[in-house]
Amino acid sequence: MAVAPSSIWRLPAVLDDGIGPGEQAYIVFLSILSEALAFTAIGLIARWGEVFPRWIPLLRGRRVPTRATVITSATAATILTLGTALTLVTQILGTTIRGDALPANSPGEAGGWETAWFYVCYAPLILWGPLLAVLTIAYWKRRPRSTGA
Repeated sequence: MAVAPSSIWRLPAVLDDGIGPGEQAYIVFLSILSEALAFTAIGLIARWGEVFPRWIPLLRGRRVPTRATVITSATAATILTLGTALTLVTQILGTTIRGDALPANSPGEAGGWETAWFYVCYAPLILWGPLLAVLTIAYWKRRPRSTGA
């Protein structure tokens, strides 16, 4: 649920007349991709995160390797946490990641209800990395480890 509000905020931009078809496709793709990636965290608490589902050829019924899962999700949690922290700091400072001033058409610079709506929708993203880290630790503690997993 930390990712959904930002996707919901982005999607109306697809209907903007000033945006070309390539940008529209990018916005839709970004929203779908971020939701799909966020959904993979469910695997850290669901059965399919411990044993591959029957519909996956060659892997069906086998244990999901604990070490590979933990390394992948811990790396993702670290990247997400650092990325959103950097974005938060640049928003507070009113700069881009390069240090330039935010452009006047930046959502955070619009003012009024548009800016408030932008921050309400994007604020939960700050939690995505830390929440994924908590799930990763719980998964690691719950799963038995062996030298091959």
